[in-house]
Amino acid sequence: MAAPRLLVVQLDRTDPVGPLGDWLIAAGLELDVRDLSAADDLPPDLSRHAGLIVLGGGIGASDDDVAPFLPAVRALLRQAVSAEVPTLGICLGHQLLALANGGRVGRNPLGPELGAQLIAKRAAASTDPLFGPLPITPDVIQWHFDAVTTLPPGALQLASSPGCDQQAFRLGRLAWGLQFHIETTPDVLRDWVGEDAARLGEDYDWDTILARAIDAHDDVAEVWQPFAVAFADVVRAPSAVAPARGVPTSTAEPITDPAAIRAALAAEATASRTVLPMPGLRTPGHD
Repeated sequence: MAAPRLLVVQLDRTDPVGPLGDWLIAAGLELDVRDLSAADDLPPDLSRHAGLIVLGGGIGASDDDVAPFLPAVRALLRQAVSAEVPTLGICLGHQLLALANGGRVGRNPLGPELGAQLIAKRAAASTDPLFGPLPITPDVIQWHFDAVTTLPPGALQLASSPGCDQQAFRLGRLAWGLQFHIETTPDVLRDWVGEDAARLGEDYDWDTILARAIDAHDDVAEVWQPFAVAFADVVRAPSAVAPARGVPTSTAEPITDPAAIRAALAAEATASRTVLPMPGLRTPGHD
């Protein structure tokens, strides 16, 4: 039997599928990678694919004048949700998934998140097929200036953080968005630091950000490789996934007391991570 074919949409040459691709191949999927920044064609529909991943990039979710392929990507994401094709949006892909389906994207109100961070699961995550098995506060790599400011109608919030409220959501039965990165490598992060340090100057401690992010990669892999395997399982057997269950996003309660989670995350971030303020208006980073 042929392996299920997964369409991977790369929006930026600096954000390839990386180890996430290796995990998915090892889990039994065939990857069809289309690098739109290199003028690869985007399929008009998903009839020849069993699933979809949209990666990140250094453009905004509505920067159609800069990236004329974005309307087609948003249309494909709308189709994926409507047709219940297993879908994963990462960083900019997460923002495009929200925007394409009635959500809103703008500057992250609390400023950029850069480097190794923690997120906190929300109540709806406990019954989610991908997020349910994760630890309450998993390690992630952040690199974004924009954020989803309003979730699409009917979406369930799965994770948040002190620095950005909408860290992950589920839309419909088979679509998930992640604001953070799980696909990076140390070399990718070195490239991002090189680009952003030249553009943003000395407002950030780039050496510390890079060192801590590189050190976090083993922890990120430990958490998110099983997540990739679970997503591959969904791609192979989408009919086995039950509809999402949870309360409306606007009234969803955290998995534990929100003040306690935020205080604990802030304390840990202060001790072992870099939580960064926004030093003024920025152009988009690698969302």
